[in-house]
Amino acid sequence: MLRQENDTILLVEDEEAAVLLIQQSVASCPEKLHLAVARGSGEALEWLADTVARGYSMPRMIMLDLKLPKLAGLAVLRTLRMERRLQDVPIVVFSEKHEPPDVVLSYQLGANSFVKKPASHAEFTKLLRELADLGWLSGEGLHHSRPSGTIDRRATPR
Repeated sequence: MLRQENDTILLVEDEEAAVLLIQQSVASCPEKLHLAVARGSGEALEWLADTVARGYSMPRMIMLDLKLPKLAGLAVLRTLRMERRLQDVPIVVFSEKHEPPDVVLSYQLGANSFVKKPASHAEFTKLLRELADLGWLSGEGLHHSRPSGTIDRRATPR
């Protein structure tokens, strides 16, 4: 997979319908972004290991489904935050259910945002616009985050 300077969003999602919605939203985003899709936790960790081994830039952002088969999203989140090179990469966790214990644990493990999984193209596009307003799609990572009233997030990773 050809990659250029930090132009990739890594999506970790196993539901095909959600993948298609996010692909459409990223394609309509004004920033020129590439969406790398990992359909499970193992595939995501392999993708990142390959990225490191080849000397590619880390993704601009990681979008992580909380409910994944095999290794749960929270276990993936913990593993991602242990990787030094991902310290400045925003990680957005999403789930169809917005249960308080999941939200709290996600933040404790280093998520920068926890959002209810958007159900339509318009909702995903709005989410990407809000993430862009935070500066998370600019390639600057978490260094240039700006406050937002609509996204629940942490300013810095653990």
